[in-house]
Amino acid sequence: MTEKEKMLAGMLFSSRDDELRADAAHAQQLTRLFNNTTEKQKDYRRQLLKQLFGGTGDHLTIEPPFHCDYGYNIFVGEGFYANFDCVILDVAPVHIGKNCLLAPKVCIFTVGHPLDAATRSTGVEFGKPVTIGDNVWIGGNTVINPGVTIGDNVVIGSGSVVTKDIPSNVVAVGNPCKPIKELPPA
Repeated sequence: MTEKEKMLAGMLFSSRDDELRADAAHAQQLTRLFNNTTEKQKDYRRQLLKQLFGGTGDHLTIEPPFHCDYGYNIFVGEGFYANFDCVILDVAPVHIGKNCLLAPKVCIFTVGHPLDAATRSTGVEFGKPVTIGDNVWIGGNTVINPGVTIGDNVVIGSGSVVTKDIPSNVVAVGNPCKPIKELPPA
């Protein structure tokens, strides 16, 4: 298997591989172009994001700056909005539903590193997918860790660290993030 095939399969892989370095460089080029646009270039921004991401709805907005690893593992639904300083580390798929809002400085991480120091020092890593349902609002400075699923119609409070799955129709907050209030289904 190639390192990219290992990455996409969720196995330990080396991001130092030439193919993955080329993929990352392509994503860096597109995000650099995106991050250097002006507020009057909204159509061009959308074009760049559609080139970068694995799939999008017709209407999406991200406020620069934005950063990601590869881009092609990011799939966002219709009406997606991310405010300033969003980071999505997408060594594994990130699926975000329709009508989702990310406040400033939301970070979504799919990448993990081995706990064993000797293995970790070799530079290998792995990915676990993140899934976010429809109609989700994620507050500022929130971190979403690898392997997490967030249900539909969820509000995540600012500053939360989401380490475990969050069910649909709740407000969840804290470190670690936990549901504190039920919401009516949309």
